[in-house]
Amino acid sequence: MNKQSLIDAVHDKIGGTKVQAEQAVDTIIEAIVNSLKKGEEVSIAGLGIFSTKQRAARTARNPRTGEAIQVAAMKVPKFRAAKALKDAVK
Repeated sequence: MNKQSLIDAVHDKIGGTKVQAEQAVDTIIEAIVNSLKKGEEVSIAGLGIFSTKQRAARTARNPRTGEAIQVAAMKVPKFRAAKALKDAVK
């Protein structure tokens, strides 16, 4: 499933126009991204928890040349699936 098929599913469920369904999906994604940028957690019951994690700076290797490269510390997104989602996928 991709973004367009998610928009189609929302459109089929709630009706209206496809533009309105696309706006609804875009709004949800934008709200999640903005919350993660602020360092907040987003918890959706039955789906899971979106959060950010701080990854420490480290030294990596360029596989082509073998040269050591310093990778800066960064925030990365993280997702923990809810029990209901885990059970549904089994």
